[in-house]
Amino acid sequence: MASNMERKENNVVVLTIDVSKEDFAAAIQQSFQKNKNRFQIPGFRKGKAPYHMVKQYYGEGVFYDDAIDFAVNPAYTEAVKEYDLKVVSKPDLEILDIGADKGLTFSITVTEKPTVTLGVYLGVEVPFHFHDAGEEDVQKELERVLERNSRLVPVADRPAATDDTVTIDYEGFLNGVAFDGGKAEGYDLKIGSSSFIPGFEEQIVGHSVDEEFPITVTFPVEYHSEDLKGQEVTFQIKIHAVKTKEFPVLDDEFAKDVSEFDTLDEYKADILAKKQEQAKSHAEADFQNAVVKVVSDNSNVEVPDCMVDSEVDQLVDEQTTRMKQQGIELDQYLQYVGQTMEDFRAGLVPVAKIRIKNNLVIEAVSLAEKIAATDEDVDAEAEKMAVQYNMKKDELLARLGGNDGFIRESIAAQKTVELITAAAKKVDFHEHDHEGHDHK
Repeated sequence: MASNMERKENNVVVLTIDVSKEDFAAAIQQSFQKNKNRFQIPGFRKGKAPYHMVKQYYGEGVFYDDAIDFAVNPAYTEAVKEYDLKVVSKPDLEILDIGADKGLTFSITVTEKPTVTLGVYLGVEVPFHFHDAGEEDVQKELERVLERNSRLVPVADRPAATDDTVTIDYEGFLNGVAFDGGKAEGYDLKIGSSSFIPGFEEQIVGHSVDEEFPITVTFPVEYHSEDLKGQEVTFQIKIHAVKTKEFPVLDDEFAKDVSEFDTLDEYKADILAKKQEQAKSHAEADFQNAVVKVVSDNSNVEVPDCMVDSEVDQLVDEQTTRMKQQGIELDQYLQYVGQTMEDFRAGLVPVAKIRIKNNLVIEAVSLAEKIAATDEDVDAEAEKMAVQYNMKKDELLARLGGNDGFIRESIAAQKTVELITAAAKKVDFHEHDHEGHDHK
């Protein structure tokens, strides 16, 4: 195999590779052996015709598709290794010359991982925001616990009011004709939740159980249904029940029911301690993210479009998974809000570029500081991952097929982030110069 490499703009690399006629002839024979049972030649049982007869009957080109795969893949892999390329794009193959009597010449165009020019990364000054938890946070948590432990009780002595939950039948009419999706029976609606179009919930206030009445509302002009957007419609309503929330009494007995503590004061003290620990953890995490941003901003790197596209794919997958966990399909959501997938992806591009640049910069710092994961680090991380996925460690490593590269990269990145964070100087937000960062 002979090859040469040419570097173009924007980290694009073109490899031109010659496969000898002997090696390509061997690849053609591999293709013949793989496909010989497909060929039907008069006078021969299927799959029994010799190579020269199949070639004569079908032509040499019938072997090329698989022969190219057999020849190109090892030659390309060898060239990437020879030139020590860090490829970040899918290879773009072009056949330049081909034939059993002359071999195979092809070019492959790829994008190489970009070079990072590091700026200052140790000792950067970064504002530190810390808001300690207090009584207000305790009260909000108690309100959330009370909400979780509340129950709905029927109301019979008054009409529906804001924050009540009403059980209703409703049917919508446009110009006197019922429209699709505008009818439900026994629907529980919390008044004031804004889950229906504006004006719907407010007009139920003041009505009582067993009342039947019409309300008139206008659909928003940006509503997803073309037939209904901007239209005035009438809903016929019947109330079956009015319920209000009943909250437990906030006392020692309540504390015993919802916690491990005997008194409300002990429970409050525990909430405060946990909230203070959370505040500290959040502040440290925000500071770490801010350090990474400053170090990344100090560095220069041109992010290739192919890396952005791949990262956007990853972000879309993450969003799809999150929404599925909530019982929502991303395509349906985008249709509801009137956004195309193309627009959605375009909106993710800035986030993708930041993530890629941050990762490339952290990787460059790892190399500069010679930070790497030890075998002990990998073993400990594999143990944690096995617990997370409810697997045995050996089973997890077997699934990885001995390729623990991504684990090592993740550990090295985390160690690097810890290094630059530990070296960074925390500056009080009010003392920090908003015009720029002073890196000393």
